[in-house]
Amino acid sequence: MPFVELDTSLPAERLPPGLAQTLCAAAADILGKPAERVNVTVRSGLPMVLSGSAEPCAQLAVSSIGVVGTAEQNKAHSARFFDVLTAQLGLGPDRIVIRFYPLEPWQIGKNRTVMTFL
Repeated sequence: MPFVELDTSLPAERLPPGLAQTLCAAAADILGKPAERVNVTVRSGLPMVLSGSAEPCAQLAVSSIGVVGTAEQNKAHSARFFDVLTAQLGLGPDRIVIRFYPLEPWQIGKNRTVMTFL
């Protein structure tokens, strides 16, 4: 059950229509998870500073069970997420940062229990 959270200083009107759905499909493909399990949040127009600069930027947080736990996995994921984000947001790769968080099944609640028991 991946969670993808995009924070950007870009105003909502500069984001492409359907960005959350595009990120959902991309994350499912990149992480090898069904789109029905991917959760996406997009927050725009945020006051942000990246690398000391307030120029337009974005931060992506990707959390998932079993697929973001190694440097090798995340190196491959990073390249693919950067391709999507630079194309969708019109930002250079130097204005985007990605954080990966491995999760355990007991850390995600769903249907009144945790993923461990589903």
